[in-house]
Amino acid sequence: MVKTFDGAAFRAAMEEKKTLVVDFWATWCGPCRMLAPVMEKLSEEFEGQAEFVKIDVDDNPDLAREYSIMSIPCVMVFKGGALAGKNVGFVPQSAMKEFIEKHI
Repeated sequence: MVKTFDGAAFRAAMEEKKTLVVDFWATWCGPCRMLAPVMEKLSEEFEGQAEFVKIDVDDNPDLAREYSIMSIPCVMVFKGGALAGKNVGFVPQSAMKEFIEKHI
């Protein structure tokens, strides 16, 4: 299950050094809406290995600036409190799965 985080929840998870798969998105973004069901399926597949979250860049512009997000969807994997990988744009489920496996 993909959880919706705000900046405070994200920072708390980062402090706990959790493995996070973060989907930076916006409601008006078509490719973001296409990626949502892919991320939902992968969150079930990787349950127990990583926490899947989504963060709306319009509601959290400070995080978008902090991580230099210029295009969405932007999926980032954080491991041990550090950025481990970044994927920009929509990709099919198989490619996203491969990206996540490589970085978690």
